[in-house]
Amino acid sequence: MQLINGIHSIIFSKDAEADRDFFRDTLGLPFVDAGHGWLIFALPPAELGIHPADTPQNEGKHQLYLMCADIKASMAALKAKGIEFTQDIKDEGWGLVATMKTPGGGHLSIYQPRHASPIAPTSTP
Repeated sequence: MQLINGIHSIIFSKDAEADRDFFRDTLGLPFVDAGHGWLIFALPPAELGIHPADTPQNEGKHQLYLMCADIKASMAALKAKGIEFTQDIKDEGWGLVATMKTPGGGHLSIYQPRHASPIAPTSTP
C-alpha cells in the first residue's frame, strides 16, 4: 500500500473566480467541478524540495512554482495571453525564475530548472 498517493495544493485569492479562469483557460489545466463552481485542477507531475528555515519568516512557509522546459518560450506564450510579469527572468543558479501576476492579484513564479529532477531530465539554457 502506498502511504501518500497525491498532493492537494490550495491558492488563496482575492478573486478566486478570475484565478480559476486563469488556470482553466490560460494554462489549460484539466479540472473537475467539485460542486457549485469549485474547480479542482489536475496538476502536471510534481516534485518537492525540503529547504532549511534559515529565518523565522521562513518557518512553516510553503512555496509553489510552475515548472517549464523553456522559460523564454513559456513567458512569450503567457504574455501573448495577456499575463503580466512582475519579475523578469533571474538566474538563481539552480534555475531561471520569473514571476507573473495572477488575475486574482497574487503572484506566481515559473522556473526552468537546472537541477536534477525526479520527474524531468536536467535542462540547461
